[in-house]
Amino acid sequence: MTPAFRLPVHTRQLAVAAYAVLAAAIGFDLSTGPHWTISPVLAAAPVLAGVGTRRARIPLAVGAVALVLVVVLGVHDRAVALLDQVASGFAVLATTCISAANVVLVATRERELVHSRSVAEAAQLALLRPVPERIGGLRVAVRYLAAAADARVGGDLYEVLETPCGARLIIGDVRGKGLPAVETAADVLGTFREAAQVEAGLGDVARRLDAAVRRRGGGEEFVTAALLHIGEPDAPAEMVNCGHPPPLCKQGDAVTRIEARTADGDPPLALRELDERPYHTERFTFGRGDLLVLYTDGVTEARDAEGRFYPLESRLARMPENSPDALADRLVADLLAHAGGTLSDDAALLVVRRQH
Repeated sequence: MTPAFRLPVHTRQLAVAAYAVLAAAIGFDLSTGPHWTISPVLAAAPVLAGVGTRRARIPLAVGAVALVLVVVLGVHDRAVALLDQVASGFAVLATTCISAANVVLVATRERELVHSRSVAEAAQLALLRPVPERIGGLRVAVRYLAAAADARVGGDLYEVLETPCGARLIIGDVRGKGLPAVETAADVLGTFREAAQVEAGLGDVARRLDAAVRRRGGGEEFVTAALLHIGEPDAPAEMVNCGHPPPLCKQGDAVTRIEARTADGDPPLALRELDERPYHTERFTFGRGDLLVLYTDGVTEARDAEGRFYPLESRLARMPENSPDALADRLVADLLAHAGGTLSDDAALLVVRRQH
């Protein structure tokens, strides 16, 4: 089935204006003498009809009407050479065929895009399984926002696990789009779900993930990811950040960026061979009632009508919600309002609150 399509307001206004100009030209021709004609401009009619439609019969029908008008104007403009009138007719025929063919081509490509996207989305939904609302002493909420319909599916990923060591979380973003990105995300999540259960340190988990992405080959594929460990209430939380946007910790009205203290941080997954140093583990306070907000760059890189990025940190500081679900819903609504209702890239939000 051909997807619904609606022209932007300004484009519709320009198309209507073009039709009005054609109608005015025809009326002017009919109201003047038989010594000149505007019939050649009727070749523009089927081209205009092809703008915004996904049905070939529309430019074909408009082309047929334009041909009839060429004949009508030919009868009216008797002093114009017959050869000129015939040329106008052939011009209308040619543009009608071209416009109809273009409509068929665009509609076919859109159907292929919709099919490809639906396959990628199905694969994505299969690997991004629902996270538990409660895990140990934590409450968790996750929101995933798909990009605009004509954008390709991204490789955002997330997971929350209860392990013998405590809760372990990951949020990440694969470089690239479409099925290859979804396949890479599946490899990362599969490795994380196994490694997080058996590896003692986050650095060891990160090294396993790095090796898994490198095994895929390609040379240009990498994944940014933030890995977190939340253990006993009196123990600090831990983070290994592999080139990902830093999580935010909300303690009352204060919002803190959880950033590595090293000068350059750890590289994205698959680029570890460029850096032989051990992974840096950042420890931070995450007490009772505190909130952690993890996100992908689809959130912070969402732009408003003036091209300004979404100011997540300052907006979060002004939000009073304490429940992860309520805060996640508030952030989503605020983000979409900032971006005008649609995003150009997929976005994931993971909100965690320590209950005790």
